[in-house]
Amino acid sequence: MAETAGTAESGTQQDDGRQAARAERKAAKLAREIGAFSKAHGGAEGQLAHLGQVGTRIVLVGEDGGWGDLVAPSYAVAESAARKAGITLHETFDGEFAAKVRTGPYEWSRMAGIQVGGPSNG
Repeated sequence: MAETAGTAESGTQQDDGRQAARAERKAAKLAREIGAFSKAHGGAEGQLAHLGQVGTRIVLVGEDGGWGDLVAPSYAVAESAARKAGITLHETFDGEFAAKVRTGPYEWSRMAGIQVGGPSNG
């Protein structure tokens, strides 16, 4: 019986190892995407936002005011990706950080569409 328990434990360790490797690959991919965004926008800062079971949103704001986001499968993966990319993370999306975001007519049109029957968000 001890042999069966050892085998089950070994399988669990292998699964944990595979999950850790998968998370590491995802963090590395996200870090490359964050790095590309940062390079295109003269640098970048970010903020992590929980999305419940879906994962964690990585909100990026470039030094030029451009913005974007990525979704990581977990907070730990998002945090690892941001650390690998070397960006500063903010606790909240407010104040000076939020003031860096620059929006154009497209964003305003889409936001207005949701509220007042303008172009739809779909």
